[in-house]
Amino acid sequence: MKKLLVPALSVLTITVSSCGNGGTQESKDSVQIVDSSKQSVAGDTSNAAAALTDTEKAEGWQLLYNGKDLTGWRIFKNKPADTWVAEGAILHCLGSKTDKSDKRGDLITDKEFENFELQADWKLAAQGNSGILYMVTEEFDAPYLSGPEYQIIDDKNFPEKLEDWQKTGANYAMNPPLVAASNPIGEWNTTKIIVNKGHVEHWLNGQKTAEYELGSPEWKKHKAEGKWKDAKGYGMSRKGHIAFQDHGSEIWFKNVKIKEL
Repeated sequence: MKKLLVPALSVLTITVSSCGNGGTQESKDSVQIVDSSKQSVAGDTSNAAAALTDTEKAEGWQLLYNGKDLTGWRIFKNKPADTWVAEGAILHCLGSKTDKSDKRGDLITDKEFENFELQADWKLAAQGNSGILYMVTEEFDAPYLSGPEYQIIDDKNFPEKLEDWQKTGANYAMNPPLVAASNPIGEWNTTKIIVNKGHVEHWLNGQKTAEYELGSPEWKKHKAEGKWKDAKGYGMSRKGHIAFQDHGSEIWFKNVKIKEL
């Protein structure tokens, strides 16, 4: 793993037993992290302070990541891990050299949210895999056993064949993306997730990639027939934490903000 050439890092010591492999599916969407020193995404550690415009403040937006440290965030179930660092404006998951690292953990917000619009910019390492989960509770062993996941993955270069429901912008293992909207690896992407009274939308770079109604007959059918059929808590909560997934891959987040609806 590369050394981080930044003047100061805020490091959260955190592990979790599994990240996003969900139930019976084993290593289908896990991958050994590629040396980030060789990737075009490495070294982007702008120290510009995170800020909201006056208009955003008036509209009710809040920063979820303050651009300085990990205040307001912790690891799922407060388990020990060492892969998340604050690098100025960028929240960075370092990834791990092997998929079986015992120092990984999903990063969650201290606060829980019910109806909201979440926005975040992200950039993923080559062959990487990650995700943003929402309405996560801590009554189960992993965030994905309760919270739906906005999938983030290297669609073109992932070393295993991907099902459509595994591709970027999907409601992971439930709703394949409506369009392929991700930018090439090495470029920033903008994600928007809207959750409002059971109605959920995923957006990527200005295009809608998924839309569904929690608890609808169609939703229940997808759950009963798919990966989450034995996950009794999946999608049951209407309020919970936002989670950034540590799937062993390197990923960068910035401009993370939320507006409660």
